[in-house]
Amino acid sequence: MMGHMPLSRRRLLGTATASAAICAVGDVAKPYLSYAADRPVITHGIQSGDVSLDSAVIWARADRAARMLAEVATTDSFKTVQRAVFVDALLETDFTANALIDGLPAGQDVFYRIRFQNLSSPTIVGEPLIGRFRTAPGDRRSISFVWSADTAGQGWGIDEARGGMRTYATMLRNRPDFFIHSGDTIYADGPIVAEQKMPNGEVWQNVVTEEKAKPAETLAEFRGNYKYNLLDKNVLAFNADVPIFAQWDDHEVTNNWWPGEPLTRAEHQRKKYIEKNALLLAARASRAFHEYMPLRRIQAEAGRVYRKIAYGPLLDVFMLDMRSYRGPNAEGLEETYGPGAYFLGPAQVAWLKRELLNSQATWKVIAADMPIGLIVVYDTDRKWGVEGIAQGDGPPRGRELEIADILSFIKRAGVRNTLWLTADVHYTSAHYYDPNKAAFQDFEPFWEFVSGPIHAGSFPQNQLDNTFGPQLVYVKAPSAPNQPPSDGLQFFGHVAIDGGTQLMTVTLKDRDDRALWSIILEPKLG
Repeated sequence: MMGHMPLSRRRLLGTATASAAICAVGDVAKPYLSYAADRPVITHGIQSGDVSLDSAVIWARADRAARMLAEVATTDSFKTVQRAVFVDALLETDFTANALIDGLPAGQDVFYRIRFQNLSSPTIVGEPLIGRFRTAPGDRRSISFVWSADTAGQGWGIDEARGGMRTYATMLRNRPDFFIHSGDTIYADGPIVAEQKMPNGEVWQNVVTEEKAKPAETLAEFRGNYKYNLLDKNVLAFNADVPIFAQWDDHEVTNNWWPGEPLTRAEHQRKKYIEKNALLLAARASRAFHEYMPLRRIQAEAGRVYRKIAYGPLLDVFMLDMRSYRGPNAEGLEETYGPGAYFLGPAQVAWLKRELLNSQATWKVIAADMPIGLIVVYDTDRKWGVEGIAQGDGPPRGRELEIADILSFIKRAGVRNTLWLTADVHYTSAHYYDPNKAAFQDFEPFWEFVSGPIHAGSFPQNQLDNTFGPQLVYVKAPSAPNQPPSDGLQFFGHVAIDGGTQLMTVTLKDRDDRALWSIILEPKLG
C-alpha cells in the first residue's frame, strides 16, 4: 500500500511536463512559461469513496473555476493510464468536483492522479496530487475496514501543537481498505474559537477560520465547515490513502434536528439563528455535504444518502440515513406505525429489506448513524423527548416499531450474519441484543458496536432500553462530559474478515491504537 512517497525522478519529470505546455514559435518549440498565479491549485487535498468491485468516486477542489483532469492506473508510475475523465469545477459547486471512475479491475490497488486545467488558458495546468484506493475483491480475499464518527465537535478544533486530529493518523496506520464515517462529519452548529479552556486549566489553541466563527446558516458557512476539517494534515493524508463511505447525522445541520423543525428551542436561541426552520438549513447542508464528500449520486433521488456498497463476496455494507425521513422528535409513545413513528421512513425500510434479502455476501453490515438501544434525549433544556430510537423500557413504541419490523423481517426471511455498526454517543461500547432478555422477542440475536469520537468531546455512557434486550458487554467512557481529545478517549472500530475462514474480528480501539476489546464472530453458512 502506498503512503505519501517522495517523488521519484521519473514522477517529478512527469509532473514538470504536465505543468508546462509546449507551444510552437516558428520552427522552434519553446516551453510556455506561466506565472504560478495562472495555474489552478488543489486547495483541500484529494479523496476517494464508495469503492466497489469495478468503480470508485474521486474528489478534489480547485482555487478557481477549472477543469479537473483525472487519470487512473494500477501503478504509481502511471505508465499505462487505464481511465481518464474530466469534470468542470465551477463556482456553483464551490469549485469542487466529483467523478465516478468505472471499468476498473477487481481487487486491485488503483492510483489516481488529479490536476486542474485553467479554463481561460487551457494550456496551463496545475500541479498534480496522487491518491490510491483498492477496489473490492471479486474472490474471497481478506479485507479490513475502520469506522468512527464525530469530527471537530464541542469546539475542539485543530490544535497543531497537540498534533491536530491525531485519530486519523492512527486509523491510517491500520491500513484499512475503507473507512465508514458514521455521521457528524462536521459540527455545523459548533463554532471554533481561537482558545478553549480545558478541564485541567490548560488552553486548547485552535486554528480558526471566518466560516467557523458562528453556527452555519448560509451555504458558504456549511461549505466552510468541510473546508475547516480539510486543513488538518492528518485528515489530508488519510483521505489520499483510504476511501470514505460517508453518512450524515444531525451536526451536519444542527443538533438533534428533524425535517420541518422550527428553530425555537432554547438551544436555537442561544445559537442566535436567524433562519426560522431547520428544513432550510438542511437543504443548504445537504448540498454542501454532497459537494464535499465523494459519494455516488443516486439518479432516482437527488441528495439521497442511504445506499448499499457491495465490497466483494464477503461483505455488503448498508448505509442508512436516520435523519432525513424521520417524523418529529417527540415522546415516542405511538403504539401503531405512522408518520409520527417514522425514523428511516417506509421507502428506506422497504429498500433495506429488499437489499438484505437479495444480498449474497457472507456478512451484512448495517451502518447506522445512531444506536438502537441507547436512550438519547431530544431537548436537554426541558429534559424532554426522544432523539433516537429508544424511548424507554417495555414493548416497542414510536420509532421502535420500525426497528421491530426490520428485526422480525430478518428473522422470518432467514437473512444471516447481520451486525450493526454505529456511533453518535461519543464513547465506545459493544452491545449484544438477546431476545431472551428483551420485551420484544421476535428476532434473532445480533451485535451492535459503537465507536467514536474521532476528534470531539467524549461523554459518559447512556442508559440502555430493554425493548430489544441489549446486554452491555463492553464500554469505555469518561465519567464527566466533554473531555478534550488530548485525554485520549477518542475511539474507532476495526473490522477484519478472513478470506479463508470468513471469520470476522471486531476490535474497539483508541487514539493510541490500543486494542481495548475484541471478539471473533463466526458466520452461519449453508
